[in-house]
Amino acid sequence: MFFAPAIRTARFVPHAYDRSLERFVNDAFSSARRSLNVEQDEKNWTLTLDVPGFSREDLTLGIEGAVVRIESKADAKRQFKAAYELPQDIDVATSEAKLENGVLTLKLGKLVPVSNVAQLAIN
Repeated sequence: MFFAPAIRTARFVPHAYDRSLERFVNDAFSSARRSLNVEQDEKNWTLTLDVPGFSREDLTLGIEGAVVRIESKADAKRQFKAAYELPQDIDVATSEAKLENGVLTLKLGKLVPVSNVAQLAIN
């Protein structure tokens, strides 16, 4: 295996670079392959993930911008940690999560971008 050093400067730090190590670790060192299904429509993404053996109390969900983090609590019988990055920010107010029969279903609302354009009067 060949590893090339990466230089990270303050001028050039792409957003995808920040998550590349996290995605690599999630994919390479996961103890079991997880079944993830992603569907979308114009307003929502629907993520379906198999998490057998976990209860609602065992899992925590965190949403930061376009990233969804799913982790098991420290006192859970098994450990689970995953992060998924979506192409658009998530609207937490319209999102919901459901765990039923070992299947975690996340319905994540797409955040509509707000334009910050201001009108300036010409003198």
